[in-house]
This record gives sequence, C-alpha cells and structure tokens, in this order.
Amino acid sequence: MTPEEIFRKHLAPTSPFPLGIHIDYAKGVYLYGKDGKQYIDMIAGIGVASVGHQNPLVVDAIKKQLDKHSHVMVYGEYIQDSVNGLAEKLTSLLPSSLNTCYFVNSGTEANEAAIKLAKRATGRPKIISFLKSYHGNTQGSMSVSASEVKKQKFRPLIPGVEFIEFNSIEALDAIDEQTAGVIIEPIQGDAGVRIPGQEFMTALRKRCNQTGAKLIFDEVQTGMGRTGKLFAFEHYGIVPDILTLAKGLGGGLPIGAFIASNGMMQLLSDNPMLGHITTFGGNPVCAASALATLNIISEPIFLESIEPKGKLLEQELQHPEVKAIRRKGLMLAVELQNEDKVNRLIEYCLEHGVVIYWFLSTRNSFRISPPLTITKEEIKEACDIIYQGMKLL
Repeated sequence: MTPEEIFRKHLAPTSPFPLGIHIDYAKGVYLYGKDGKQYIDMIAGIGVASVGHQNPLVVDAIKKQLDKHSHVMVYGEYIQDSVNGLAEKLTSLLPSSLNTCYFVNSGTEANEAAIKLAKRATGRPKIISFLKSYHGNTQGSMSVSASEVKKQKFRPLIPGVEFIEFNSIEALDAIDEQTAGVIIEPIQGDAGVRIPGQEFMTALRKRCNQTGAKLIFDEVQTGMGRTGKLFAFEHYGIVPDILTLAKGLGGGLPIGAFIASNGMMQLLSDNPMLGHITTFGGNPVCAASALATLNIISEPIFLESIEPKGKLLEQELQHPEVKAIRRKGLMLAVELQNEDKVNRLIEYCLEHGVVIYWFLSTRNSFRISPPLTITKEEIKEACDIIYQGMKLL
C-alpha cells in the first residue's frame, strides 16, 4: 500500500478533504514534504508550534528529559523536576490568585476539568457559555460550544448549559445565583477572531463577582503570547477564577493545563478523592518541552516583537478581495467574500508552498497564526504568495 492508501484506510478521518501533505521534516516556520517541496507554515499546527518547529532549545530540553525518564506514574503521585519547574515558572508569571496548576493532555480536557471544578466549588448546576464559542470536541467541551451543526448528531450532551450573546452587557443578566461557571474565550477563535470590548469584559468580571459564579477563561488559542501578551486576559486588566491553556504551551508536544487558586484545587482531592484524574497529564517530557517554550516566550523582548509582526501581516494582506481583517497580535482572521473564495485561496496557497487554513464554523474567513518566531522577511515571503492568490479570485 502507498502512504496515502494507508493514511486513508487505517487512520480515522476527520473530514473527506484532508490537506494530505506527506511530511518529511519541519524546521522553524517551514514544513518539508517527502517530495522535497517546502511550505511556509502560517498556522503553526493551529497555534501549537509557538516557537517554531524543532526549536533547538525545546529539542534540547526534550532530549535531556528523555535521558532521565518519561512516564513513571499517573498525575499527582510522584515529584518530578520538569513538572515542578513548569508549575513554578507558570505561576510566577500569573496573578497570585492563579497559583496552582493541574496539567492535562489537551485543551478540551482542560476545559472539561474547569467545568467540573466550577461545579465542585459552587455546588451549582448551570454553566453559561457564549454564542459562536468553541471549547473542544469531547462531550463536556462540545456541550459548552455553540455550533449546533457540530453537536446535533451527538446529543444528548450535558444538561444545564445556556448560551448568551458575546460582547453584550445586557446578556450578562443571565448569570445568576444558580450559575456555577461562565466559560469564555477572551477572543473568540473559531468565530473568526472576535474581540470583545473592554466595557463588556469589565462587566462580565463584575457580574461573576456579584453572583459568585466562577469565571473561566479558555486561553487554549489565545494564551502563550499569541495576542502579544503572555495571556490575553492581560489586555483587559481582569483576572479569571480558572484559566485553561494548551496548544502553544507545549512547544509542539501535547500538554494542557487548568489553573486556579490552591484552595479551589484542593476540592478535587477529597470528597471524593480523585475528583479529577489523568494517566498521562503532566508527562515529564511534555512538561520539559513546555518549560523551555515558556522560558522563550516570556522574555519581554520576545513578547514585544509579536505585535509589530502582526501589524506587518495585516498591512501586507490588504487587497480588494479582503472584506475585513480581525487581529490581535499574531492571531488573524482574514474575511473574503464567500466560502468558495476561501477554499480556492487555500488550495492556491498550498500549491504554491504556503499553508493557511479554515475556521471550523466561519467559512468565509481563513486563519493565520504562524509561529511567533516568524521573521518579517518570512512574513513578506508568505504574504506575496497569498496576495498573488487573491488576485486570481
């Protein structure tokens, strides 16, 4: 069988139309196919390769940890240096109320656990989420994601979830004394990079304070420098009760986290014991990779470089075919006239060596979220190809 036949027959599909590049290796912002073709990766594996593919500092940290040990026990039983180091570094960069980490395997698991924690901490039944939100694809995370198209074949989902309008202060009245938690992306990703106003975010924090509901910020996409600050909530001057992270946290390896106060986290360890448990969460190799990644991204000079690169991207993508560009840092949605033009542009770019990608639910826009290490020269190289593709639409 050919590699493509194996891929199609023995690997479960996610759609009928995979990109189908046969990857040989990756380096920096480039992917290299088995046929020798080079691609500029303008999506970083959907925001995962935050410090570039095969970053030497990350690779070195992984190799050093592998020389010591990989998996030795389920989460929470053994003291492991790389896991301790990641928790210590991460909490040193967060407000004092976010001082305890629980490491998991992915963003959807982090969000599932955050919902559980909010219910455990409050004893309440209701979860508030927002229209056009996306929080993952397992049962609980899907339950608090808005797209009915994605959910309808998998019902019944978890009960007690209510959706309200994003960026509407009036809608916040739905948060009441029965609400365990409010889960929100500080910038909606799958909705096509929808950025809320400061007044709304301030009112949201105030309403949660008034009702005792736990405010959960899903920063799976927006965290780890993607928006020009280490965490997107820093743009608004407010702090969530529970923070979730994944994607860019691992620097290419799978890891997620939910983070809250020590007092709240203690609730998961008793009555019942093992209130949340994961076999592979906090894997020491993934933690070593994440710590090396965090050390790179958290440097002020690195963070300061992100917004100028985002501005350059926005500038280079101005074209009559573009209806709108929504952007924060290096998180961009480029809106075209319709879905057909987006599909044609993605195909053109792939043919000419640039990888851009769809949003799950916002099909008239395409996604750009390159490695944060991308240079201005690489941005211009990619944008030249994207621009040429738009001229042919």
